[in-house]
Amino acid sequence: MQLSLPQLSAHLQRGLRNLYVLHGDEPLLVQEAADALRAAARAQGFSERSVHTVQGAHFDWSAVLAAASALSLFADKQILELRIPTGKPGKEGSAALQQLVDSLQGNADILVLVMLPKLDKATRTGAWFTALEGAGVSLAVEPVDRRALPDWIAQRLALQGQRVVQGPEGPHTLAFFADLVEGNLLAAHQEIQKLGLLYPAGELSLAQVESAVLNVARYDVFKLSEAVLGGQVLRVQRMLDGLKAEGESEVLVHWALAEDIRGLKRVKDAVAEGRPLPMALREHRVWGLKEQLYERVLPHLTLPALAKLLEAAHQVDGIVKGLKQPGWPTDGWQALQRLAMQLCEPCARVSGARTSRAVRV
Repeated sequence: MQLSLPQLSAHLQRGLRNLYVLHGDEPLLVQEAADALRAAARAQGFSERSVHTVQGAHFDWSAVLAAASALSLFADKQILELRIPTGKPGKEGSAALQQLVDSLQGNADILVLVMLPKLDKATRTGAWFTALEGAGVSLAVEPVDRRALPDWIAQRLALQGQRVVQGPEGPHTLAFFADLVEGNLLAAHQEIQKLGLLYPAGELSLAQVESAVLNVARYDVFKLSEAVLGGQVLRVQRMLDGLKAEGESEVLVHWALAEDIRGLKRVKDAVAEGRPLPMALREHRVWGLKEQLYERVLPHLTLPALAKLLEAAHQVDGIVKGLKQPGWPTDGWQALQRLAMQLCEPCARVSGARTSRAVRV
């Protein structure tokens, strides 16, 4: 059984299963989900808890199986928590997990909580994970998307009796807050708690948020790609400044930008050869949000424009590796900024462009 995070509260009100699997890379949300499960279990008499962390190939899986089958002398219900930080239990662990699933059938005196990082598709279709998911509840903990972050902040403020000022300033205040904490949800939670300590319940002004909230944003190279294709010019500039300040590799940033330019060019070429756009996207393995972004911008980007972008990406490749290129800055980050804007600005114009008119760069 699969659940999303917003469904967990209603699920717990209907009663507990004896096996839960949490997987995701957002520490705050994973911790909160685990805390909610533990609280519900304690309310139903699960008064003991044992924790096992899988570290290395020599982990003693027999101890986990023994704990699952043993009854305490002092309590008849226990929580068994199994943490697998790598998400890879190994051959012995895979067999032990499947054996653990079998041992839980009909056993209402134990609740097993398995905690994993974000899993790739191959792992999620593996025998051990399929066995866990089939016997219990699987909860994928997804990060909060940047577009949803202002609403998430508003909901968290409401839990402590606060809200941003009403009127036109309200959305701007939430957007400002989101810009400062993007990519760092744990720090965002701490900044929200700080506002609860500094100010009483009620409205918060933009000035109060500006004076109290620190810039704790953390940026992801792959999110940069989405921002560029989404035409979010100011956000792209912030992300590039943040990635530079965090010491990110110029080569990796260039790879992310160049990969999108190459991808756009390949799909555009396929369309020019007569393939429908959806088919071309599938053939070139463009999925999810990036598929939506490609569908939006490709009709407005011409083949000559994409050829120019491809040539620019080739020139910037040399710059980030220490070479000089005529007409380009010698500084790698300045060159990356220019390359990003050469793609981002036409993407930004797409939202105001008619579908019959191509946007040229």
